[in-house]
Amino acid sequence: MAGHNAEAKVAELGLELTTNPPMANYVPAVRTGNLVFLSGHGPFQDGKLIRGKLGADLDVEAGREAARAVMVQLLASLRAELGSLDAVARVVKLLCMVNCTPEFGEHPAVANGASDLLVEVFGDAGRHARSAVGMQSLPAGMAVEIEMIVEVE
Repeated sequence: MAGHNAEAKVAELGLELTTNPPMANYVPAVRTGNLVFLSGHGPFQDGKLIRGKLGADLDVEAGREAARAVMVQLLASLRAELGSLDAVARVVKLLCMVNCTPEFGEHPAVANGASDLLVEVFGDAGRHARSAVGMQSLPAGMAVEIEMIVEVE
């Protein structure tokens, strides 16, 4: 019931859900029982990886946009796994990893770029548990990497 308007909301928001191949030897999503575990995804915009370090190359708003771009990638992989985002019962957990300087402390504000999009798409079923942490580096210099767990009907 919860995610049954998700596809309509994605269309209304004009989100283009296209997948990118994994960067190494793993699959984008694994379903076990009624849970789907999504691998860490990076931020792509216009076919290019958003790179940079928060607190040095990028400000918080750029980080928020990068996190939103990651969530678009995660939703694309989730749709590819399930066939439709309307099969989502609820978003369970996010781990948001922010490529940042040691002094940077706005990890939650960056992660909100992804979290806010989930609430836009799924409503209350998009509200989730979350960790937002800083990393010294991320693969290929990406600005943000996020992994996600969702429950499906």
